[in-house]
Amino acid sequence: MKRISLTQHLIEEQRQHNTIPAELRLLIEVVSRACKTISHAVGKGALGEVLGTSDASSENIQGEIQKKLDIISNDILLEANEWGGHLAAMASEEMESIHPIPNRYPMGEYLLLFDPLDGSSNIDVNVSIGTIFSVLKAPPGMANPTEQDFLQPGRQQVAAGYAVYGPQTVLVLTTGNGVQSFTLDREMGSWVMTDSRAQIPEDTKEYAINASNARHWHPPVSRYIDELQAGVTGERGRDFNMRWVASMVADVHRILTRGGIFMYPADARDPGKPGKLRLMYEANPMAFIVEQAGGAATDGRHRILDIQPEKLHQRVAVFLGSKNEVERVTSYHNEA
Repeated sequence: MKRISLTQHLIEEQRQHNTIPAELRLLIEVVSRACKTISHAVGKGALGEVLGTSDASSENIQGEIQKKLDIISNDILLEANEWGGHLAAMASEEMESIHPIPNRYPMGEYLLLFDPLDGSSNIDVNVSIGTIFSVLKAPPGMANPTEQDFLQPGRQQVAAGYAVYGPQTVLVLTTGNGVQSFTLDREMGSWVMTDSRAQIPEDTKEYAINASNARHWHPPVSRYIDELQAGVTGERGRDFNMRWVASMVADVHRILTRGGIFMYPADARDPGKPGKLRLMYEANPMAFIVEQAGGAATDGRHRILDIQPEKLHQRVAVFLGSKNEVERVTSYHNEA
């Protein structure tokens, strides 16, 4: 089997579809190198003294206590992407405001958003975690980047991807022409394509949701989950299995590999809170990937990629994965 590297794939995509100009290719390669560095830090674990929280008083903008690896991963991505000339600014789930490119470096035409380490609760117990990223085109004529420049609907993403740090380190990428997966060859230090066109089955027998929140769910979610749990004797006429890793990257990667539906709904605990996951750093890039693989992604009522962001750290409910199941649970919300 011919080994196709990430760089070769990106160059061939540009030749065939004219969708990956040189600046975007170089940006994706820089992000992928940063993910290799993060993978190395994650792999060291306790040996690298990177486990645990950074400081009892250290909280991110989300009000969450930061783990050491959260901060390390954020710094790796910032430092890797500052100097290349591909970006105008960056935004991170771990930072309150945007991070403009320092004046000593040339300003590029793209904006990068990232969740540097998704699934932080799993860091210390050696369960798969990952990095999620999204690339937007800077608005025409932009001189000094502002938060407003990032507030573009997800359908305007030019690239999105994630790296999952598990038994293998895998990079999943879309630039709008399907979804490709690359596995890190640790000996060679290179990303090698291992799936040229990931495809999510339209039907599934697996679902992922945090069942401990069941008492807080809104009626459409309870109705849908009750159907699945009724199994072969219920109206769906078949049994479903529940899987929940508490790491969006790991759950979505399973769905991309063999199908399923991932749900993180809004609930009754805080009626003014539309969900827990972040639209710009998690929902949009994952929705782009899932749709490119033949799946669907909604907030229970609307296509996620059509949502107009109102703020950088906006939260949203998420239902994504196998198309027929996402459409079913979405229809229950719209009926209600």
